[in-house]
Formats: sequence, structure tokens, C-alpha cells
Amino acid sequence: MSNSDFEGSMGAEAWRVLRIVGEFVEGFETLENLGPAVSIFGSARTKPGDPYYEAAEECARRLAHLQIPVITGGGPGIMEAANKGAYEAKGVSVGLNISLPFEQSANEYQTHEIMFNYFFCRKVMFVKYAEAFIIFPGGFGTMDEFFESLTLIQTLKIRQFPVVCYGTKFWGGLVDWIRDRMRDEFETVGKDDLGLFRVTDDLDEAINIVKSHFAGQPSMQTTPPEIAGPPGHTTAEGTRAGIRPRHRPDSSGGSIGHPSQPHDGS
Repeated sequence: MSNSDFEGSMGAEAWRVLRIVGEFVEGFETLENLGPAVSIFGSARTKPGDPYYEAAEECARRLAHLQIPVITGGGPGIMEAANKGAYEAKGVSVGLNISLPFEQSANEYQTHEIMFNYFFCRKVMFVKYAEAFIIFPGGFGTMDEFFESLTLIQTLKIRQFPVVCYGTKFWGGLVDWIRDRMRDEFETVGKDDLGLFRVTDDLDEAINIVKSHFAGQPSMQTTPPEIAGPPGHTTAEGTRAGIRPRHRPDSSGGSIGHPSQPHDGS
């Protein structure tokens, strides 16, 4: 039976679920023995010879010398630079590649190569197997990874890890907007939330932040509280179990929906 016949016999939605599960299984099996890694993000448009390309390559090279695996999106630009630095330093160089409507060439510097159809499956791997993010200038996808990491840390859904943004000229305007608009004027983030990430032009500082974290030392200005008991249990996908939302009472004084309880997502 061909794939199209099989998909038709099961129904498109059921088949799609199996494809999603398959991507998670491949990712988990490929990376389960990876060890704590650093995910490096940045623009696919950055060319070799650009200062940020060279910085990403050197950053990954130095991480490889520290025996720290490097994870990227597997494509060109900053991703290529980071994979190249780790690969040429004989380190572990992971590429989490994505199928797009336009062709994206996978770079040639990957010791572990995985192909994804679904962005959300791929994003789980970036967080689950990383103990730090180092983020170079990039586009919407880079911003997506930056803000998702801060969301997960801020909401205590994952344990804190360093989020280091390289390049003050690129990141400075965004930091100003977060501080002046989100924090001070509209109060949509907490007063200490800017301490969840660091902006630097110094690779030594970025590497030292990672080294401190791997050594069990606090490395960020803001440190969210640890969560004890079942709500703080880390599930198989790398997030904390948490507590189910409370439901509003019904007219008889009972509760609509299930009672609040820790949710085990493993």
C-alpha cells in the first residue's frame, strides 16, 4: 500500500498525528545521548565574512573545545557558521533542518542531521536538549526562539538557562522598547524580566556565562524561583508539569470542569 493509499484509509488527520509523533520519536532517539548542549540562532541571510558569521563560528568552535554540543537550525548563514565552527573543532554539531515551501539547503557541517516538517516539533528539540541559548542577529524566526525561551522561563515552565544575545547594535533598540514600552509604560512584563537575558558584544562574556551555568553557578541577573513537588517535575518533553488552571464555580457552588491538580505531561 502506498503512503497516499494508507493516508486515505486512515483519514488525513489521523495520518498527520502519526507523522507528528514520528518526528518527535526521531528527534528523541537521535538526541537522547547528546548531553547538555547550546542552541545557537541567527539569520540564514548572513554571509561568510560578515563579522557576525565569524563570531558565530568562533563561538561554536570554543564551545566544542569545552566538549559542549552545538545545536542549530541546520541551514545557511549563522546556522552554517555555528555548525562549521563546532564541526571543524571535532565537536558535536547538530542540525535541526526544516522543510520549507522554498528550498533551504542544509549546510555540510553536521554530525547529527534531522529533518522536520513541523516547526513546533523542531522547537521542542531546541529547548529540550539545550542548557543555554546564544542568539545572533536574525529575522522573525530568531525573534520567535528568543521570545519563546523568555516565555517558558518567565512562566516557570522550564528551569532557567542563559539566554545571551550577541550584538548590542542589533539588539539595543529591542531592549529599549521592551524596557520603555512593555515594562515602564504599559507594564506588560515584570520589573525584573529584563534580567532574564543578557546582551553583549563580548564572546568571552557569552562563553563565561555558559560555563558558569554548566558549573551550577547563577549567571543571569534575574533568577526565577524553583518549584518544589509534583508541579516542578520535569516531563519527558522537557517542560515542568505545572498545575491545571482552576475552573469557575457553577451556580450550585460546584466547579465546572476538573479540579485543579498537577499535570503530568510525560
